[in-house]
Amino acid sequence: MIKRSLALIALTGLLGACGFQLRGTGETGRISFSELNLSARNAYGETQRMLRSQLEASGVKVYPGAPYELVLARETEKQRTASYTSSARSVEYELTTTLEYELLDAHKQLLGNNELQVRKVYVHDQNNITASTQEAQQLREEMRREMVQQLMLRLQQLTPDRIALMEQRAKERAEAEAQAAEAERRAREEQQDEPQQSPLELPPTLMP
Repeated sequence: MIKRSLALIALTGLLGACGFQLRGTGETGRISFSELNLSARNAYGETQRMLRSQLEASGVKVYPGAPYELVLARETEKQRTASYTSSARSVEYELTTTLEYELLDAHKQLLGNNELQVRKVYVHDQNNITASTQEAQQLREEMRREMVQQLMLRLQQLTPDRIALMEQRAKERAEAEAQAAEAERRAREEQQDEPQQSPLELPPTLMP
């Protein structure tokens, strides 16, 4: 029987984006944009399927070529032993699922990135391995649904001010990178233009 703990969600700040087609400001439960491309490393993964379904149910048109792209960059799962029971026939395992995601503009420029993390504990009964395995799989599905809901909440909390801020930061970052690349190019050209000195020729050494 599974012992479910409260999920620990790492909310490290909202993902910022820019230039979305806004529907309103502060409408609870509404996504702030109407078009979005959704991609993932695992193109046929369950997380992407569930998120796409949630987005479309919220009225977001999800298709390749949309002005912005939400990338599910990496999804990992870890399992560790949490504790042993007194009977030594059961053990508590802690499952941790982490989802890293990014938001890109139409030019594939990074506008923001963040991650979500969900943890739960379950009991694995060695006297009933089949049932324990099935319930562990159900717990993983529950964790995935919770993670998708948390990501939807982050998207719902985007505001025009945050969008504008992330747009400005992305622009400044791109300009700084361009300036650094130009400075490096000029430095290489100046180095190539410097006259090369001929090596110093020494008289041959006479053998005794």
